[in-house]
Amino acid sequence: MHPRADTAADVSRFTRTQRWIHRTTAALMGVCVLTAACLYVPQLAELVGRRALIVTLHKWSGLALPLPVLAGLASRAFRADLGRLNRFGPHDRTWLRAALHRDKRHASRPAAKFNAGQKIYASWIAGATLVMLATGLMMWFTHLTPLLWRTSATFVHDWLALTIGIVLAGHIGMAVADPESRRGMRTGKVSRDWATRQHPLWRR
Repeated sequence: MHPRADTAADVSRFTRTQRWIHRTTAALMGVCVLTAACLYVPQLAELVGRRALIVTLHKWSGLALPLPVLAGLASRAFRADLGRLNRFGPHDRTWLRAALHRDKRHASRPAAKFNAGQKIYASWIAGATLVMLATGLMMWFTHLTPLLWRTSATFVHDWLALTIGIVLAGHIGMAVADPESRRGMRTGKVSRDWATRQHPLWRR
């Protein structure tokens, strides 16, 4: 196919800044999850060793996790996407009903730039990250809070970490199953056919 035809068939989905934010956040989250696994799974702890280094990596990667998003607020395109993720309309409720009933027809799952599942995931992971940061700081700076608070923070931190691991596995699995979506995050562009089929309400 002629190169011009390929270009004409593509639409822009994410800017370079948006892709940088996603990749940097994913890398920091990956370090957090992997180091947490090395700290809590005995077999991995024995295999990796160097517990002090793993603890340091876990602490600083967790502390840095919100920074890419905060830096990204300087981008108008990123702020616009945050606004889209924060709005839940009637079409999103239609999408959720279809998902709950396992109706996979595209016509029954209307979506704008982001579908309802992506909006829920983004909101949940953002809230979970803030809770993990707060509880992690309580566990790190033990002199700042009472013992009861630190014990509760440890409980929440550990179980929420397990939940995040499961949710992230689902997120990665869905990305693997959708090559065009991965292409959009990798190159910033998606095919017009995919955009029309998966996100018919998206005003490009």
